[in-house]
Amino acid sequence: MATQHETLTVALGNRSYPILIGRELLRDRESFTRLVAARDVLIVSNTTVAPLYLGALEEALRPRRTVATLLPDGETYKTLDTVGRILDVLVANRFGRDCAVVALGGGVVGDMAGFAAAIYQRGVAFVQVPTTLLAQVDSAVGGKTGVNHPGGKNLIGAFHQPQAVVADTTTLATLAPRELRAGLAEVVKYGLIRDAAFFAWLESHAETLLAGEPASLAHVIRRSCEIKAAIVAQDELEHGERALLNFGHTFGHAIESATGYGRWLHGEAVGAGMVMAATMSHASGLLTDAELERIIRLIERLGLPVCIPDVTPDVLLEHMRIDKKVLAGHVRLVLLRGIGTAFVTAQYDPGLLRSTLEGLSAGT
Repeated sequence: MATQHETLTVALGNRSYPILIGRELLRDRESFTRLVAARDVLIVSNTTVAPLYLGALEEALRPRRTVATLLPDGETYKTLDTVGRILDVLVANRFGRDCAVVALGGGVVGDMAGFAAAIYQRGVAFVQVPTTLLAQVDSAVGGKTGVNHPGGKNLIGAFHQPQAVVADTTTLATLAPRELRAGLAEVVKYGLIRDAAFFAWLESHAETLLAGEPASLAHVIRRSCEIKAAIVAQDELEHGERALLNFGHTFGHAIESATGYGRWLHGEAVGAGMVMAATMSHASGLLTDAELERIIRLIERLGLPVCIPDVTPDVLLEHMRIDKKVLAGHVRLVLLRGIGTAFVTAQYDPGLLRSTLEGLSAGT
């Protein structure tokens, strides 16, 4: 019997796909029967998630032939070498072009499994089954796949849309508090770039979210996915509006790459990055004192960092200059004209950028 769930759609014409949000979806064989047409399925997970949920997913996918490959857990392993391991399993088990790859895990697993699916036999189907809040609200939706390079975050990758996203909210009950907080950073992003009322809702529900209250989490997953699905449908390949989803990320990715992808969780770096972007917006005369204070206060209340104690401005600038959003040699930033209104620009005062970094990092 199918479980009760909500369904959103990422509208991409004949490549449109559903996002299912609900409880116990990992055990919903009826939904997986409908969503996964392939008879041969590779499940990609990691050593942390698999002991909790792999058995349930394998049962839901029966009677398909399923093979599972387990990756080490952590952003440190988001590399071409690890993707090569996934490809080796596909080849060794003689998977054809009609197979499917199912990603069971957080954003790192989803990005690597999706990239392997994008390049194996020039592209095979894949399904996202995200088990972290960050993946359920952000990385599992939109088709961005790839790996990191020592020179920069996500520099190697491809756009490859999933056939479906299945977000089982019961998996959040086993999420470590630090991972939950990291996911909330991406939730805050959606309020800041597109929905001031949602940002205000987050301000009034911060404590229930941190406590993992299921109804509150279900609400933020749904609203975040609604916003992202609408933006991706308008600009799938990030030629324009989709770049707004990078609010805080140009700074955040620089933090991650500068610290070796191990010290900061992605959401933690995005939290500090959003404070930097908001501070830059305020210094540019675009945000009021009160708006900047609200943004910093909420990020602090959610237990996320608001400054960078261990990286200098020069190092951050060096990593920002090789970000994917650099165009014609100019670092593009996503700034705010107010809470709920964001824009992309390369027209800003470089001195304000440096002073922002100096004020929120280790200094020179």
